[in-house]
Amino acid sequence: MTLAQQIDLSRTTDITPDGSDYETVRQVIEMLTLDYQSQPSLELIAERLGQSPTQLQKTFTRWAGLSPKAFLQAVTLDHAKRLLGREELPLLETSLELGLSGPGRLHDLFVTHEAMSPGEWKARGAGLTIRYGYHPSPFGLALVMITERGLAGLAFADEGGEVACFDDMAQRWPNAQYVEDMDATAAFATRVFHPERWSSEEPLRVVLIGSDFQIRVWESLLQIPLGKAVTYSDIAQKIGQPTASRAVGAAVGRNPISFVVPCHRALGKSGALTGYHWGLTRKRAMLGWEAGKG
Repeated sequence: MTLAQQIDLSRTTDITPDGSDYETVRQVIEMLTLDYQSQPSLELIAERLGQSPTQLQKTFTRWAGLSPKAFLQAVTLDHAKRLLGREELPLLETSLELGLSGPGRLHDLFVTHEAMSPGEWKARGAGLTIRYGYHPSPFGLALVMITERGLAGLAFADEGGEVACFDDMAQRWPNAQYVEDMDATAAFATRVFHPERWSSEEPLRVVLIGSDFQIRVWESLLQIPLGKAVTYSDIAQKIGQPTASRAVGAAVGRNPISFVVPCHRALGKSGALTGYHWGLTRKRAMLGWEAGKG
């Protein structure tokens, strides 16, 4: 039986959270990004999507915790450049304030982590059993991958992209044994995507599987607070490799535990949101969602 057939058989309910909420939100984010200079009104966006302004406002606000207009102000590139240029915020010391969360907010996921040994990483997953499952999330379908030591992988797929998403992740550890086990991964999905489950008394355990350099970069990402962002050069400075900004960018792009290890909070030198392995629209969605939770 193929992976796609297994996925189909495992689904007994609609996996899209709140019906088509994420698809609606995705389209709104794309419009706000592409038409930023024209400042499209709620009415115009609703007309393009064939929805009423009131319904669209409710859907977006329920999902993100803030209105489309506030979302635009929170995460657009122009907003980032304004903070960098006019306010001259020192990124290395204070990070770029992209969101609306308060400065006293505790670390959002209360993550505790460990890294696999260099030998284990070089084995490319040999002797490792990785259980996986697909679960609904605020950012589309999430592929959750775990080992007996904790969360090892978190990726995202659009509808119809499940197999490609799995293949992308599995090629990172090609010698591992993969077992579909949605019952085992469900608890991790709940912990990650439901803020009421973020607790310092029950930290989320993750295991980092990568090279020594990659792990140092990923550990640095874990230190970026919710609602903040830093540049690749900041991270390079922090890990003691000030000339390695490009290598840092590559390591950020290879982060296997998206969202939890917040690579979406890393920006280009100019403050640009730059790329994201699972799509720039999804990166903007994550920043906006976090802004609404602050």
